[in-house]
Amino acid sequence: MAPTRKTKEAKGTVPDRDYLGFWGNQTLKAREVAQFLDLNKRDVAKLAGVAPASVRFDQKIPKGVLDCLKEIANVCGLVAQFFAGDGAKTALWFKTVNPLLGNISPRDMIRYGRYEKLRRFVMSALGENAAGQRLPR
Repeated sequence: MAPTRKTKEAKGTVPDRDYLGFWGNQTLKAREVAQFLDLNKRDVAKLAGVAPASVRFDQKIPKGVLDCLKEIANVCGLVAQFFAGDGAKTALWFKTVNPLLGNISPRDMIRYGRYEKLRRFVMSALGENAAGQRLPR
């Protein structure tokens, strides 16, 4: 059966594999996601809308924290896929000020609660890349 348009669109929303090692036994390594972007517990708490004291990275991680970090891990994975799995380039991209994002780094966009805008930017850029253009570096 040939892939439909919806199948093709959905395929581009998640990376084709775990480029950054964020998943082990199909479980998110939440601490590694936070460490990859140098997010402290206070940053994570703000993003997830929970108290800093409730942020934990073990088996009892609050659902809101886990869901938030899953979304962030997905975007990190998509950018890593663009960079052919190069974790160093991916980390550098997230930490470098980007004029297309208003002279702010993608990491800081996440920290300031602008994750959704960043996700849309990445998805748009990857779509353009698939059409023959490149993700701004």
